[in-house]
Amino acid sequence: MSEQAKVRSRGLLHGLYAGNVRAVVERGLKVIARNNWVIIVSGFFEPVLYLLSMGLGLGALVGTVDFHGHPVAYAAYIAPALMAVSAMNGAVYDSTMNVFFKLKHAKLYDQMLSTSLGPLDVALGEILLAMFRGLLYAVGFMTITTLLGLNLSWTAILAVPAAMLVALAFASLGLGVTSFMKTYQHLDLVWFAMMPMFLLSATFFPIDVYPRAVQWVVMAMPLWHGVEMIRQLTTGFVQPGMGVHVTYFVVMVVVGATLATGRMKALFLR
Repeated sequence: MSEQAKVRSRGLLHGLYAGNVRAVVERGLKVIARNNWVIIVSGFFEPVLYLLSMGLGLGALVGTVDFHGHPVAYAAYIAPALMAVSAMNGAVYDSTMNVFFKLKHAKLYDQMLSTSLGPLDVALGEILLAMFRGLLYAVGFMTITTLLGLNLSWTAILAVPAAMLVALAFASLGLGVTSFMKTYQHLDLVWFAMMPMFLLSATFFPIDVYPRAVQWVVMAMPLWHGVEMIRQLTTGFVQPGMGVHVTYFVVMVVVGATLATGRMKALFLR
């Protein structure tokens, strides 16, 4: 893009975007490297322990599970689901708890927006940082499943970009939702929403065990789309509806980023 085109594009977002998302991301990465790396590493182990206990432990009793008409070993069935959960957890934790602390206690965004940064710079920077945490979890989890031989097709290499999309979508929406929160008790609503998604989104058993009406509810949940998308890629049984899952998350990204930017502007640029 030419310099003149950049100027025109910024003119359309005058007061919202200064073209300096990198400054927000660089600051966040420095904080992670200096202070938060232990917290990030510790959050990675939850889905790994689920995989070892449920996939390799209980999986010896379950045997295989039907996935789009193909028998799949139980460990290979739940591994991609836990990878989607890992990407979701990393993104949501970063875009809710961390952002809430910066918003309400550290007053970091007041300081950022007193500079030349715009609310869109801040929103995109925080979304990218949350996506980065989700990406770290996804890559680490993919490494473990590869070593265990649980990725059944070459298309599994596309599972990492798919997990990035999942993390980006949850980070975008998480940031937007967090901007409305007033107290730490409101964060409990996030875990209240995440737990049913984790348990019901075909994570540990096929969706067709539910009555048809319940299946439609589950398929409306974002995590189900992430689980289904990554599972198709790691098993190699890619379905024509893959584009629906991708579109679902793209819409989440647009809605979340728009909501977060609007809220940043309303809160700090009155």
